[in-house]
Amino acid sequence: MSGMKERQRRRRSKKRARQYRHSMLAVCAVLVFLVAALSVNAFQLRAKAQEYQIQETELAEQIEEEKGRAAQIDDLEAYVGTDEYVEEIAREKFGLVHENEIIFEAK
Repeated sequence: MSGMKERQRRRRSKKRARQYRHSMLAVCAVLVFLVAALSVNAFQLRAKAQEYQIQETELAEQIEEEKGRAAQIDDLEAYVGTDEYVEEIAREKFGLVHENEIIFEAK
């Protein structure tokens, strides 16, 4: 009978060893899947970060251009309020001249 108990013990031991191997394989498979999923996600995030960096640079350039245009508009606004501007418009649009001014026209 001791031989039979020994065989049963070995069978149980082998069965536990197989279950342990299967469990370890399952855990390893899950870990490999998680690492793969995280790697893909990290790659996608890096790509998005690069796109956002490019977009940020483009927007910064647009901001600088708009600041330049705003400065031009401010300068024009200041110029429009001067007498020099009023005289220029009066000459160009209405053909007005000063009292003692002589106008020469080319033929």
